[in-house]
Amino acid sequence: MLLLANAEAWPGFPTSVEMLKAGADSLTAMVEGISKVEADPRVRSVGYGGWPNILGFMECDAAVMDGNTREIGSVGAVPNTMPVARLAHEVMKRLPHVMLTGDGARRFATETGFAVDDMLLDDSKRVWWERLVKEMSLEDVEHFPNVPLAPLLKTITDPERVRDTTVFLSADAGRGIHAATSTSGWAWKYPGRLGDSPIPGAGFYADSRYGAAACTHTGEMTMRCGTARTIVLAMKLGHSLSDAVKLAVEELDELGGGFLGGVVIHAVDAKGNHEVVNFRCEGEIRYWLWDDSMAEPELRPAKTA
Repeated sequence: MLLLANAEAWPGFPTSVEMLKAGADSLTAMVEGISKVEADPRVRSVGYGGWPNILGFMECDAAVMDGNTREIGSVGAVPNTMPVARLAHEVMKRLPHVMLTGDGARRFATETGFAVDDMLLDDSKRVWWERLVKEMSLEDVEHFPNVPLAPLLKTITDPERVRDTTVFLSADAGRGIHAATSTSGWAWKYPGRLGDSPIPGAGFYADSRYGAAACTHTGEMTMRCGTARTIVLAMKLGHSLSDAVKLAVEELDELGGGFLGGVVIHAVDAKGNHEVVNFRCEGEIRYWLWDDSMAEPELRPAKTA
């Protein structure tokens, strides 16, 4: 049994580990762990601690994928909902659809018993407005939000430059290989923006026969390349995990034009191997790892592409 997650998964990773040790279903264990990340205000890129869109509203994305069946549940731009990974899991279990977005996702949340959550942390609201005022004229401040938003996107950047996501991957010979993601998305994003976290094949993909991958940071890039699916497909075609990740990095490196940044790839294969690779992200990138030979989870450094 192997469990892999990015560094910001720390509030919930031990919960998932203990549930897996006790024999829990892998997706249920990962969703429960992610729910703790979503609820912790100290994690500033996921759930309650995240940053709002440019209008000051929180819109969260999440997804789950069962690598045994390749069933997927995905939600995007969901308002007023903290446990969005759990909501994505309900989409997979209850609906014939793969993805719900916006008000439709919130309606489904209400129908299935989810609370209506106040998602905007006071500190996030303060930082958002103080930064926004610096970029607007007095006239625009007076008329906000009825002002052009697109020009503001060129000057306002993520206050922590994280553009991050929480991703979990699990791999077990008996239970299969699965993926789960959750994010509040890019800070100050244009309303309705979706990153790669809820997009199958871009921000995540799992196939128990071969492996799984999930990405963090600049989702605009992994959507253009189909990064997660590239890795799993390469393994299906006979490439090793390491070579599959290298291929995905090469595709990212070939991109020209558009918004370009960094990406972190997390990947596992059906043989029990794993890779976490940092492509152009600043600073040290670390990740959580646990397998059933380890007494406790370990925080390890990612490789640099």
